Amino acid sequence: MNSQIQTPGFTANKSLLELINHKLLHVDKFSDRILGAKIILKTDKSDKRQNKVCEVNLSVPGDELFAKKESYSFEEAFAQVIDALERQLLDWKSKTTSHKMKLNEIQDPDSSL
Repeated sequence: MNSQIQTPGFTANKSLLELINHKLLHVDKFSDRILGAKIILKTDKSDKRQNKVCEVNLSVPGDELFAKKESYSFEEAFAQVIDALERQLLDWKSKTTSHKMKLNEIQDPDSSL
């Protein structure tokens, strides 16, 4: 999977980047059809303490999966985003699998007999 990490306004440390790459490898195990990931880590300029924002956009064939979370740290926000994307990825896989099964039934209705 091709990944692109953007950190506008600050430079991410090595341990944060390693954590992101490690967790992306875990997500890649859910589907071999993930084309790429765009990760944006930024600090929200608000007064609240949960101002670390993580946005991830996963590209899959025919669709884009997106999640955005805010937390006290980038690590925690990224972990929450990964959890949300894993659920979305499982839903996407079940939809595409059921769609393929319906297409196969339409193309060859005698195969189920």
